[in-house]
Amino acid sequence: MSEQARKSDIDSNGEIIISLDAMGGDNAPDIVIKGAELAYRSLENIKFRIFGNKKKIMPIMAKYEALSNISKIIHTEEFISADEKPSSALRRGRNSSMYMAIDSVNNNEAHAIISAGNTGALMAISKFVLRTLPGIDRPAIGGLLPTEKGYCVMLDLGANIHCDAENLFEFAVMGNAFARSVLGLARPTVGLLNVGTEKNKGHETLRLAATLIEESGIDINFYGFIEGSDINAGTADVIVADGFTGNVALKTAEGTARFFVNTAKKSMLSSPFGILGMAIAYPAINKIKKRLDPRNYNGAMLLGLNGIVVKSHGGTDEIGFANAIKVTYKLAKNHINQQIIKEMVSSGHVPAEGDDADIDIE
Repeated sequence: MSEQARKSDIDSNGEIIISLDAMGGDNAPDIVIKGAELAYRSLENIKFRIFGNKKKIMPIMAKYEALSNISKIIHTEEFISADEKPSSALRRGRNSSMYMAIDSVNNNEAHAIISAGNTGALMAISKFVLRTLPGIDRPAIGGLLPTEKGYCVMLDLGANIHCDAENLFEFAVMGNAFARSVLGLARPTVGLLNVGTEKNKGHETLRLAATLIEESGIDINFYGFIEGSDINAGTADVIVADGFTGNVALKTAEGTARFFVNTAKKSMLSSPFGILGMAIAYPAINKIKKRLDPRNYNGAMLLGLNGIVVKSHGGTDEIGFANAIKVTYKLAKNHINQQIIKEMVSSGHVPAEGDDADIDIE
């Protein structure tokens, strides 16, 4: 197996080591440490490498003896701010908590890295340090969305505004592997987001992408085109779109969920009968609220990189960060990058190991 696939290999003793950017996010390092404490209780053979300012981390860690025993803190006082430009972060951030955590994956000191910090900087540094997997032109952001049937995977969520058919084909391969790894689906259905379900709908790029998927020879359960209303209906397990469309769809879904919950609450509190009705309906409303809570599906992977990089929502709390750790754990345990490489080889987009090939192995 090539060096490209070793980055997420599981050690012979079964341990999974995850690096944490302790200084990334609105509420760092507090939620990072508390999230790690929550997550490790339900995960076997996990260890953490925590990058950040020891003076800020240690008082929190002191409360969690068991977590301290499975963690190593690597001190740095530098961090990437939320508003720093990716080019600046890449140029000056080599000693930052984010850069050092990413570098630990490149040096085979950890299987994966999680950050709740600056998304643009995380993508720029990760792509520079880790490079991309063979056959993958552009990394994509892939995450989970709630549906009527459970959850679906959607990508790209904003990394690539303009995509050609080949990019969308690669996203389909990567999303398929993500759904198998995180959702545990043997043969997830894959759909291309379009303005209609008919084969003649949409622009030429989408129609060509559909042809590439159908004729690739990869074992993908391709559903075909789907519409925006199909996303939360659970029509497909994997939703493929360019980054512009995917990000708009994601933000619209999140905004609609907040609108529904807030409107229902305000309506019921507007009259005495409404308050009485709310008291009766509270268990059902609370259940819906929890179902739509973004903390429960936190953790988006930068798919296509030569290493596992996961982005947590910047404003999440310890519950959300713990869920991001659980997603990362599944991705590492299920060898997601090896799955992607295997599918790309079977499609002919990457020559099999041993064939003559001009692949840059970093």
